[in-house]
Amino acid sequence: MTTTTMDGCHFFREWIRDPLRVASITPSGKALADLIVREIGPETGRVIELGPGTGVFTRALLRRGVAEEDILLVEKGVEFAALLQQRFPKAKIACIDATDVARSCPETAGAAISGLPLLSMRPETVRAILAGTFERLGEGAALYQFTYGLRCPVPRAVLDGLGLTAVRVGGTLRNVPPAFVYRISRKG
Repeated sequence: MTTTTMDGCHFFREWIRDPLRVASITPSGKALADLIVREIGPETGRVIELGPGTGVFTRALLRRGVAEEDILLVEKGVEFAALLQQRFPKAKIACIDATDVARSCPETAGAAISGLPLLSMRPETVRAILAGTFERLGEGAALYQFTYGLRCPVPRAVLDGLGLTAVRVGGTLRNVPPAFVYRISRKG
């Protein structure tokens, strides 16, 4: 069985167990993975990845030259976390809710990427995730978030309340379903 097939099985099984947490029956494709990490490289330093699932974006970070030991994988799903530990033994894995990211990442990070289904979360939860993430991001660092929707998945009130801005940096039709990526950063 290929890695792609195994990942599809893992995703589908986890989606059956908790569809709102996983929010997709298939992992993201290579085109989306390459798009979400396009502005990240070895010079970025530590990268926080929220909701890595089977590690599609993690592999893209490695292809971009980010050192495995510079990646913090924040994955609430126990089965996904165990799979990530096998695949990326040098990465730090935190099997926690993404709202607790500030406590699990003592070091400043140069970027964050997110595979979390923000559209299915309450605004208070999205706010807690972003607040904790930006507490650990250095000056000028950004969070890259993808969405299947046509607008940024972070409500305007949450962005404004945290002093953040969102800019769409691209989209891909070569993902199922098609997806867009936003760079979320501090205003000013």
